[in-house]
Amino acid sequence: MNRTYTNDRPARTRDGRADAGRGGSGYGSQAPRRTGAPVRSGGYGRRPAAAQGEFALPRTITPALPAVEGFADLDMPEQLLAELGRQGVTVPFPIQGATLPNSLAGRDVLGRGRTGSGKTLAFGLALLARTAGQRAEPRQPLGLILVPTRELAQQVTDALTPYARSVRLRLATVVGGMSIGRQASALRGGAEVVVATPGRLKDLIDRGDCRLNHVGITVLDEADQMADMGFMPQVTALLDQVRPEGQRMLFSATLDRNVDLLVRRYLTDPVVHSVDPSAGAVTTMEHHVLHVHGADKHAATTQIAARDGRVIMFLDTKHAVDRLTQDLLDSGVRAAALHGGKSQPQRTRTLAQFKTGHVTVLVATNVAARGIHVDNLDLVVNVDPPTDHKDYLHRGGRTARAGESGSVVTLVTPNQRRGMVRLMSDAGIRPQTTQIRSGDEALNRITGAQDPSGIPVVITAPVVERPKRSTTSRGRRRPASATRRTPVRRPGFGAAA
Repeated sequence: MNRTYTNDRPARTRDGRADAGRGGSGYGSQAPRRTGAPVRSGGYGRRPAAAQGEFALPRTITPALPAVEGFADLDMPEQLLAELGRQGVTVPFPIQGATLPNSLAGRDVLGRGRTGSGKTLAFGLALLARTAGQRAEPRQPLGLILVPTRELAQQVTDALTPYARSVRLRLATVVGGMSIGRQASALRGGAEVVVATPGRLKDLIDRGDCRLNHVGITVLDEADQMADMGFMPQVTALLDQVRPEGQRMLFSATLDRNVDLLVRRYLTDPVVHSVDPSAGAVTTMEHHVLHVHGADKHAATTQIAARDGRVIMFLDTKHAVDRLTQDLLDSGVRAAALHGGKSQPQRTRTLAQFKTGHVTVLVATNVAARGIHVDNLDLVVNVDPPTDHKDYLHRGGRTARAGESGSVVTLVTPNQRRGMVRLMSDAGIRPQTTQIRSGDEALNRITGAQDPSGIPVVITAPVVERPKRSTTSRGRRRPASATRRTPVRRPGFGAAA
């Protein structure tokens, strides 16, 4: 089959709306031609009032292409189809089957779905298929994927790398906490697709190591978190630099007023696919609220951590995470901490240890609430309840991914009960509520809790990070892997830490 590729899309006027007089063709199929239908404020019509802070989804003017049931039904390069087979990916997830026919045709896409619903391949396959056959000039990528966190950037890169290789496209990952020189070198080498966090990409642009004027396809992944983290000014500044007639795809687990701004300003007549982030979890995820007295919370948490299998535990502060991690290690639980105070190499190593099972409990702040995918993770525990329903949904999204099952457990003390009822209502979730105590049957039945061994453990890193030796230092350093700290009992932990 002869296939042709072009990045052409309907031209936009200065206010961001489509020029209805120009049609555009996408990879392998003709993009729907714009009609002369009236366009209001960025390409969609009047919206009803939204509940719980989310805005009403835009109304698509141009009818969407029908969803497909198999990847073979998509007009993609044979190399991509073959790689999907090699990776064991046989049936599209709903968000993939619905959006890919349209994104391959060059349409803007707005996708809402809970984490683990298959968004990465939904945008990644379209971007790679439409970029295949092109070569980037030094410092001038052709595709851009913006994400809020370093961990998510690495996950997206890892997920797309085999597919990019199959069509001979080069990926570059641009994130903070890593060598900016190496990232600049990758861009100078001519990477076709860049996966980036906004801050580091802005730094490289300011240095003259990257230009976005050739970017024809732009993806915003987890757009709501970028807004929540204060990246909105940087994101809009970056989007203003890409080709104005280019394709834009925005994917998010939740949609609030900040994301509405991006949709109105940068998406033209988007194809919309929405799965309620809470509804998608009803059949595969259990939600439990465990009422526990404050004096018993530490013991219950330790027993949950000692269960068989992996678990992620979320707390509010870095200090609380570090204290709980050390307490668990002292109790015989193989735990490791993950938060923004750790260096990027430390965070990368900790995630690798957790994924391989070297560490069974990941104790984390919200830095781990997005961008982490671990197979067979069936329990997430909110040791400190989140304060926002979006944080709850994203924390819980670490389990029950890609059709697997899982449970989210939230420990709630008496003074937190009223706030938790409100949060669950905002999230659209009806949890099972149970009064528990450490050591009782209900705690074991719901979480698999058991008593820890009580034998302190030390997690030895596979690769030891040694500090740089000063030019005046002398003598031999003790290998880090040989050190063993005397267990020290610390007081309890919690949100007030």
